[in-house]
Amino acid sequence: MDTSGRQKLSVIIPCFNEERNLEACLQGVTWADEILVVDSFSTDATLDIARKYASRVLQHEYLYSAAQKNWAIPQAAHDWVLIVDADERVTPGLKDEIVNLLGHTPSMDAYWIRRKNFLFGREIRHSGWGTDSVLRLFRRDRGRYQDKRVHAEVAIEPAGFLNNWFEHHSVSSITDWIGKINRYSSWKAQDKHEKGIAAPVLHLIVRPPARFFKDFVLRLGMLDGWRGFLIAGLSAFAELVMAAKVVQFRYERDRKTRQTP
Repeated sequence: MDTSGRQKLSVIIPCFNEERNLEACLQGVTWADEILVVDSFSTDATLDIARKYASRVLQHEYLYSAAQKNWAIPQAAHDWVLIVDADERVTPGLKDEIVNLLGHTPSMDAYWIRRKNFLFGREIRHSGWGTDSVLRLFRRDRGRYQDKRVHAEVAIEPAGFLNNWFEHHSVSSITDWIGKINRYSSWKAQDKHEKGIAAPVLHLIVRPPARFFKDFVLRLGMLDGWRGFLIAGLSAFAELVMAAKVVQFRYERDRKTRQTP
């Protein structure tokens, strides 16, 4: 807390090879009391960009998102933490709302923030992307992510909702998108395999078309035009790849079992 009574804020930005996104992200958080960039040993210009804006730049080996953020949170200098991914932008309205909130005594220990997701220059209002929110503003000593490789959240209840939002530009190219599908499907498949998924072959057959129908029809992806079709199609592809990797994990486990004397 500073002399005016305002709660101080640390912004944590995890990143790896984000020279395309990082500067715009950092420019949106220069008002914070601390900017802490946690890099996973980038090989591009990420570190040079980070050092222009950050209070501190730390490097730590990346295992998966939740583990990296859980390592980073205790490194923050201040009582309140805002987690911002490199492909996100803090909008002026969100900045003003957070500054105003921390200028008083917040009634909650954590706050959800909505995200407006953009794909190839246009906001996606449906397809499951239009109702996106993340719990990213919280007291440092209370916030830890669930130990999951994919889609982990901070488990703090009750939590409030802010009125303003992040801009989220998660896809820069189809090549980048497919690369993310490959990484995330591996982590998700490993989580499912470790939990003993019951019918991996059935999932291989059922999940991809079900996901396409959910995103394009039930979630009104058709209203997002060709972008909605891409989202539904690549989401179905992601389910196919994930299920195939679970099948592979099961096959390799059974093969090792048969080979054991």
